[in-house]
Amino acid sequence: MITKQDFNRLTDYIWELPTTFHAQMTVPVWVFADEDLLEDALGDLSLQQAVNVAQLPGLVGHVAIMPDVHQGYGMPIGGVMVSRLPDGIISPGAVGYDINCGVRVLASTIDYASAQPWLADLASALYRYCPSGVGKGGPLALTPPVMDQVCLEGSGWALEQGYATEEDLARTEEFGCLAGADPQSASSRAKTRGHDQLGTLGAGNHFLEVDVVEQVFDREAAATMGLHQGCLAVQIHCGSRGFGHQICTDYVQQFQLAVLQYGIHLPDRELVCAPLNSPPGEAYLGAMKAAANFAFANRQLLAYQARRSFAEVFGSTSDRSSLRQVYDIAHNMAKLETHIIDGQPQEVCVHRKGATRAFGPGFEGLPTEYRPLGQPVLVPGSMGTESWILLGTAANEPLTYGSTCHGAGRVMSRHQAKRTIRGHQLRQDLEQEGVRVRAGSMAGLAEEAPQAYKDVSRVVETVSRAGIAHRVARLRPVAVIKG
Repeated sequence: MITKQDFNRLTDYIWELPTTFHAQMTVPVWVFADEDLLEDALGDLSLQQAVNVAQLPGLVGHVAIMPDVHQGYGMPIGGVMVSRLPDGIISPGAVGYDINCGVRVLASTIDYASAQPWLADLASALYRYCPSGVGKGGPLALTPPVMDQVCLEGSGWALEQGYATEEDLARTEEFGCLAGADPQSASSRAKTRGHDQLGTLGAGNHFLEVDVVEQVFDREAAATMGLHQGCLAVQIHCGSRGFGHQICTDYVQQFQLAVLQYGIHLPDRELVCAPLNSPPGEAYLGAMKAAANFAFANRQLLAYQARRSFAEVFGSTSDRSSLRQVYDIAHNMAKLETHIIDGQPQEVCVHRKGATRAFGPGFEGLPTEYRPLGQPVLVPGSMGTESWILLGTAANEPLTYGSTCHGAGRVMSRHQAKRTIRGHQLRQDLEQEGVRVRAGSMAGLAEEAPQAYKDVSRVVETVSRAGIAHRVARLRPVAVIKG
């Protein structure tokens, strides 16, 4: 059992579990939290999972744990793990089942006060055009060749089909496409599950939300991003749907043999892995990238449908109906990157599970207008609470390998939330607070109740004070669309 006394307190917001805590740990664990958030993390098995991760072979640096951490499959959600190249490991459980689950934010110049009479109509249009729910199919049914093309091109495919703009791709992580995707490494079952799900939200914690930009903290950055205080914005949170889930399922099963083949000792079988330079490791990486590209295209189609909804409600000929992309960022991914390890640049594989990339100013992977600012970070709150737009910092690199939190983080399991919260009452409460709700399941709504999550503003305060990211704007929800 891990206790608070087991940590070395490095700063007010960084806590270290040294390698002396467990004989099999090869790297320490750094937890980014204030005292109360650390106590929250000690309330489930998330920090024990972090200790398990720190025992995997081929790791370098330290395992970084974000303040929104909670228990996940194998690796905690809100964890960052770095393995060396070429012989370090890659682990499906350290990426997650929803590969490239991510968040996209679109901004408008539509004034919230003047738009209020039409928000109910807007919520209904978004619910109609953006299918949500378990297994829900979308507006397209991809043939096998087109499915492979989406997997290879990501948002580029959406641009070719007229669903995207050049600016959309420029303001997307990796410009909307990971090189090296291999659709042939994804099973036919995975492709069958995903072929009709492009342009859909799914269920669980996925959502589409209309927000008002409630407060701006960095005026220069907000202006560059197109965020205007008092105006409407849209958040889209979803991933690779059944396609990515099946890829993770397939490789978790396949890697059970890989750990035996390569003599890998596991503290937890959910952390099955393979060497990056092995055939199974390379196959998973190619399949994971295919799912990531599918997810980029998925969010792009949802953005297209959101624009369609705004045009229908506010008028197709008015500039007021346009939605410009702020950014699109992933939080379940393994990325090959170069970081400073022990004072030297080293190529590594960074697993970010429930953590987002947050590089500082000067990063060449950003569009020109964002390079002086740093990478936008999108942190959605729980349904009915505020969300945040942040920017990565240069100081973040040695702390978290250019990473930060991805949301509020659960404090209540989905089963517990459904047992204790009534969906109909929650919907009524949200509507009374001015949040228009469109949802296909009251049980699904209860799972995502605000009280099931940590205080997102406290999480953001922690990453801000730790020097990981700084605040640009706070958003408040006015309409929520869920499965």
